[in-house]
Amino acid sequence: MRRDIPPLAEVRRITEKKRDAWWTVLLVDPVATPLVRFTAMRTNITPNQITWGAFLLGLGSAACFAFGDWKWLVLGAVIYHFSFILDCMDGKVARLTGQGSVFGAWLDFVFDRIRVMVCGVALMGGQYERTGDTLYIWLALAVVGLDTLRYINSLEIFKIRHTMRKQIKTRMRAARRAQNEAELAFMEDLLRDNPQADIEQDLQKARGEAPYEMPPRTGAEAGAEAEAGVDGAAEGEAPQGAVAPKAQVIDLHQEFRRKFPLYLRVRSFLLRHRIRAHLISGIEFQMGVFMIGPLFDVVMPATIVSGVLLLVFELAIIYKLLLSTRDFTRTIDSFEEERVAAAAA
Repeated sequence: MRRDIPPLAEVRRITEKKRDAWWTVLLVDPVATPLVRFTAMRTNITPNQITWGAFLLGLGSAACFAFGDWKWLVLGAVIYHFSFILDCMDGKVARLTGQGSVFGAWLDFVFDRIRVMVCGVALMGGQYERTGDTLYIWLALAVVGLDTLRYINSLEIFKIRHTMRKQIKTRMRAARRAQNEAELAFMEDLLRDNPQADIEQDLQKARGEAPYEMPPRTGAEAGAEAEAGVDGAAEGEAPQGAVAPKAQVIDLHQEFRRKFPLYLRVRSFLLRHRIRAHLISGIEFQMGVFMIGPLFDVVMPATIVSGVLLLVFELAIIYKLLLSTRDFTRTIDSFEEERVAAAAA
């Protein structure tokens, strides 16, 4: 038995995300996190082995779905949920024990997509055999297509945001070298690791007050943020114990926050409970199709409603990205204006 595994409260802090899907926060983490601690303390199971276990359980769930009868649907739904719990455990065990790997991340992603595809085809195929309704054939294609769309869209949005941030950092680094200015940080990064500041800023903006200002950081804090992935913290940080210059914060979601003040209040409430504002993501879509539908024998309506809600939230993310690109353009233009003004001076 390993003696270096911390108490459960510390395991929660290390392994649970600061923001996560509401299904995970409410129905998975309360079970998964204690199991993660037990697994790390008393077994030699690796994260990749857990990934394989989740995948095999998913295949077992698909086999149950294929029979089509309600009793088999219920069993398949229960097995699918246990499969998802294991799927959440592999990453937590990797973070807790330091056994994470690039190949493990790839394996987890690929097995997730295969599991959704196989379960979707099995579930809808079983219902087609049970009812003869050809709409289930189309729903099978819809489930696979929507799951693929969700992850392709997420990847492309990540790449676009990465490109925008990279261009801004390039401009700011050039300015820092020329003028010895303060470091650069992105608002979303600063707030991601400080939910209370996130909530306070949103509430202040909703009330029309002055925006929340992040306090000056010490050199030690800057180093900690660099390890957490906060842009700009690693380069030009102050010596240990010294007070670093206040970072110039770039907020690429200003227009979205301004257009939807009510969203800020809802988001703040959700953040207090560790729930992200993206309420219907790929996780909730899967649970609607593979758990709620089979458990209550409402596979067709549950799949249709889950698919529509997923599309609505994906369109909202795309709209938010559109507004973010406008903030990006204004930020780049402001750099150019500052450069011209400095040259004229």
